[in-house]
Amino acid sequence: MMKTNYFLILMAGLLLIGCGKKSKPQPQAAQTTTNSNGNPLNAPVEYLGAAVRARRTALKTVGTVNLQQTIQMFQAQEGRLPKDLNELVSGKYISAIPTAPMDTKFDYNPVTGEVKVIPK
Repeated sequence: MMKTNYFLILMAGLLLIGCGKKSKPQPQAAQTTTNSNGNPLNAPVEYLGAAVRARRTALKTVGTVNLQQTIQMFQAQEGRLPKDLNELVSGKYISAIPTAPMDTKFDYNPVTGEVKVIPK
């Protein structure tokens, strides 16, 4: 009986000591920037906003990559970079310059051959 009481007191003491110990905060993984306020009622609106932003980013990336590849093909065949993007159309490399996403335009640097998407 005496051993049981000591055992229970020892276990209670360990439990209390363990509960009082403060743990160090764990490092968080890289977080993405969101405008979420955590309200579940706003989730559909936040989801649609994120989907629109993702679509714009994808369109910028696809349009830029396609133009870069066409510029590289032009350079390989002509031995020089095009003077402007319209030269790709007149040279029959593409049928038309792709449309940039809303409120943006393609900016072409004829010296470097680099295409960027910039705000209008």
